Amino acid sequence: METCYMIRLTRRPGCVITDELMRAHRAHLKRLAEQGRLVLCGPFADRTGGMTVIRAASLAEAEAVAAADPLVASGMEDCEIREWIITGGEGRPLEGH
Repeated sequence: METCYMIRLTRRPGCVITDELMRAHRAHLKRLAEQGRLVLCGPFADRTGGMTVIRAASLAEAEAVAAADPLVASGMEDCEIREWIITGGEGRPLEGH
């Protein structure tokens, strides 16, 4: 059974994201979408990072996905990974959690 994981990306102070690096990041997200693993993603409004929600079989798998993101692999952004229980959206009713 797959679980959802939130990957929070946070820009390291002084780091500048190049267009090439951003293209590589988008390609990473596109591959996740093509694999049916991407739930949602997007930058924070203040452009200090962003969030990606994926489906993965384990925390270790989610960590590998995060490490493979060019923004993380390049050292430009740090990541935090948390298991996320979705209780609404995607057509699901809210449940008592």
